[in-house]
Amino acid sequence: MLQPALELYLDLHVHPELSGQERHTAERLSRWLGRYGASVTRGVGGGHGVVGVLHNGPGPTVMLRAELDALPVQERTGLPYASTVPGVMHACGHDLHLAAAAGAFADLAGREDAWSGTVMLVGQPAEETLQGAQAMIEDGLYERFGTPDLVLAQHSAPSPAGTVAHPGPGPLMSGSVALDVIIRGRGGHGGTPHLSVDPVVTAASVVMRLQSIVSRETAPSEQVVLTVGSLRAGERGNVIPDRAELSLTVRAFSEAALERVTTAVERIVRAECAASNCPEDPEITITSRSPVLLPTPSAMAAVRRVHEHLFGPQRIGSTPPTTATEDFGWFGAGGIPTAYWFLGVTSAQQRRIALDLGEPIPVNHSPQFAPDLRTALPTGITAMSGAALDTLAARSTG
Repeated sequence: MLQPALELYLDLHVHPELSGQERHTAERLSRWLGRYGASVTRGVGGGHGVVGVLHNGPGPTVMLRAELDALPVQERTGLPYASTVPGVMHACGHDLHLAAAAGAFADLAGREDAWSGTVMLVGQPAEETLQGAQAMIEDGLYERFGTPDLVLAQHSAPSPAGTVAHPGPGPLMSGSVALDVIIRGRGGHGGTPHLSVDPVVTAASVVMRLQSIVSRETAPSEQVVLTVGSLRAGERGNVIPDRAELSLTVRAFSEAALERVTTAVERIVRAECAASNCPEDPEITITSRSPVLLPTPSAMAAVRRVHEHLFGPQRIGSTPPTTATEDFGWFGAGGIPTAYWFLGVTSAQQRRIALDLGEPIPVNHSPQFAPDLRTALPTGITAMSGAALDTLAARSTG
């Protein structure tokens, strides 16, 4: 199934789609699943979510999850199959994840005599906006298609291609809260600031004061990240605007920490607006949440044994917790077992070039991010298929 999976990857990479716009990607995945005997449902989650279900007798249900969406990044890899969509690129490897999961599904469909149970492939939209997983759950994913006994996912990483990295005990990725803030001032002439309430000054004070949440309100032993990624205000240097807008994210490894920091953000924003005598209260909107990603230890131990058998221990590494975040954790809500690992995608040539130039290896979200398909794709297919087969074959035989 490697050649069809490669062709699928190339099509997805050439035609990336942003979160909420994954129509072509969903169509390609649906056709693939139908080709291998799955019953296919589209539009799960109110967007372009795809669910393919393959029943093969009694037994457990294993869910393979992959993402559909790309990023608003202008590709600069120079590849012959680079994105043809201006300003949009699969810079996080979702095309690779989807092609690998599709290849694993095809592999399992071709070996139905080796297992019994149900395989469910979920093509999740809107991962980059941290909205798709929860939307699919709230749309009755498990009620409609069955509650899985195990949920599997993998994510590309700039480690050597052909390797797989497993988390240790505890969280793998932080949870996050994203917030939008609108600060309302009173606009006026740049030469008469005393007749205005300048929201730019207030926004600047907010940005600086927010840093004290990590440096002065968080224990040094606790990992918390607060980033103001966007600040927009005004159009001209001689005009004081009437509003400023901020977008920020909070990341932490416990729900308690996320709640505490989010509350502190709201307190500081309101206090700075009051200190500036803003004419209206600020608007503070939580735009998305993602839970802490905490894979199930027993599931991870089983998957590690499988991967060591398939690839050899020398190709299996360990990864520390990361303050990257994603919404996969919603699929494990309620105690459903999950397993999640990192898939190496960097070729030896890419590593040599980076070393020779004295530059870092292009990582996820970089315009130069380019997985080594010859090694990473077959590794990803085998890693996913083997992990699923371990549960399906073992439990089907008792």
